[in-house]
Amino acid sequence: EVQLQASGGGLVQAGGSLRLSCAASGFTFDNYAIAWFRQAPGKEREGVSCISSSDDSTYYASSVKGRFTISSDNAKNTVYLQMNSLKPEDTAVYYCAAFFLDCSYYSGGHYDSYDYWGQGTQVTVSS
Repeated sequence: EVQLQASGGGLVQAGGSLRLSCAASGFTFDNYAIAWFRQAPGKEREGVSCISSSDDSTYYASSVKGRFTISSDNAKNTVYLQMNSLKPEDTAVYYCAAFFLDCSYYSGGHYDSYDYWGQGTQVTVSS
């Protein structure tokens, strides 16, 4: 059974940090890129970041660049999203998704071209 298990969300004050985890199982992790998305109430889904297992290339939305860092532990089949200097506008449900091979579809804005989608984890940043 394919699973993408996102965890690590919570309530944090502005300026604080959280680390999200996306644990993958049921597919060959090394053959996929993992991306993070977020969706706030009443807003469209936003691509946050992506990392390719093949070459460790990374992509960041301009809204999070310099504050968020994506990383991958291939031995644990887990991708992390370290979120620092959090702002109230970062409040959203965060999801992880798997794209075959690399972040090409993600970087091209083809967000619906994922192969697997996980459940979300809530991040709330208070002002």
